[in-house]
Amino acid sequence: MSEKWLRVAVVTAMILLVEALCRVGVIPRMVMIAPSDMVVELGKILASGQFSADIRITFTNIAISTVLSVLLGFAAGVIIYSLPSLRDAIEPLLASYYAVPTFVFYPIFITLFGVGSASIIAIAVLLAVVSMVTATLNGLDRIPRVLRKTGQIYRMSRTKTALLIELPAAMPYLFTGVKLSVAYSFIGVIASEFILSGAGLGYAIAYAYNLFENGHMYALMLLVLIAVTVVNTLLNIVDRRLQARRQR
Repeated sequence: MSEKWLRVAVVTAMILLVEALCRVGVIPRMVMIAPSDMVVELGKILASGQFSADIRITFTNIAISTVLSVLLGFAAGVIIYSLPSLRDAIEPLLASYYAVPTFVFYPIFITLFGVGSASIIAIAVLLAVVSMVTATLNGLDRIPRVLRKTGQIYRMSRTKTALLIELPAAMPYLFTGVKLSVAYSFIGVIASEFILSGAGLGYAIAYAYNLFENGHMYALMLLVLIAVTVVNTLLNIVDRRLQARRQR
């Protein structure tokens, strides 16, 4: 059995196990509803449009924070790479960055941007941007010297060398940073909405949890899981193609 089908079999077995445990009452309905009921509830929610505004807000915030973190992270990575003394000073801080609980900065962002999506996006960007900085540094470090020498032999300008040689060579590593930025944006936005917002999927899940509305809560959680799985699958397909091209 291939790795892909083994993964599908494991996930299917886990879902069937949870379904069976819920149906026979080992897992009480007050704790968790059966996966098949989650699918039914999700269908009702999507058909009614009850949470359409929350869904739109959350995925818009995730998209904006992903784009900002990728662009800012790439620009910061290039600047840090071009200044070795700055890199020596900053790199140890990057290594320990994720030990800092970024949510503590939320009061500062409220002061700067007010209550709402802008502050949530700022937290998500703060959480995601360092992964892109690190990936950019890693990608630029791993460009083979022979490629840069080839550009010098052909007397290519600095701009052409960057666009035609360095960027394609570093692309697989940069894309790893993009994948991590997407993941951290999901985490940052939904977690921020969960504890700090009055709108969005995270807020809707927390609201349903507080009211013991397990149907809504698990249906929305299923929606998030499906969205993350679809996005990760698409990104992994692109990543595999970039890795395959690099190994040719």
